[in-house]
Amino acid sequence: MSFDNEGAAAPREHRKLTDPKAMRAVAHPTRLALLEALGRREPLTATEAAEVVGESPTNCAFHLRTLAKYGFVEEAGGGTGRSRPWRRAHIGFTVDESDPAGAIAAAALSAVLWDSWLERIRRIGAMRYAFPEHWNKITSAAESVFYLTPEEAETFKEELTALLFRYRERLEDPSLRPEGAVAMELIQFTFPADALHTPED
Repeated sequence: MSFDNEGAAAPREHRKLTDPKAMRAVAHPTRLALLEALGRREPLTATEAAEVVGESPTNCAFHLRTLAKYGFVEEAGGGTGRSRPWRRAHIGFTVDESDPAGAIAAAALSAVLWDSWLERIRRIGAMRYAFPEHWNKITSAAESVFYLTPEEAETFKEELTALLFRYRERLEDPSLRPEGAVAMELIQFTFPADALHTPED
């Protein structure tokens, strides 16, 4: 990140989305791309973001204002109009899929997210043959099956999250990133394997 975090009141937290309107607002490829761009470098103006996501500055300015309306981004200070810099309001978000009132909106947002992740994986698979050797070594894919009780599965998820959070502060403070550190992305899917089979299988 390029903004000075010194004196900030507290590190930004993950946001738990419960409002269907907010879920619908962020369930848009350009808005998700803008959040991703801000995750890699912030603050960004609409003009700077346009270069990253491949949209016009006018379009990015509109989507950034919409994201701000629903609490996903905030002004970073300084500038006006398209020169106004923006930053994320939260380090990321999770979706509450347990509320029946928001189930349709949550499902729609999840579908957009899954499509985005799967497309990214397909692109990496197609590009990997041309990666430099050191990138190939740190790019991996694996499939595993293991037997867990529901309680053990919950514990596994919590332990994995704790492992990833060892490096969380580096998202907020670039000065904590060691020399040679690169942005790594982990896209993880875990599910009961039996869900893929119908009773007739």
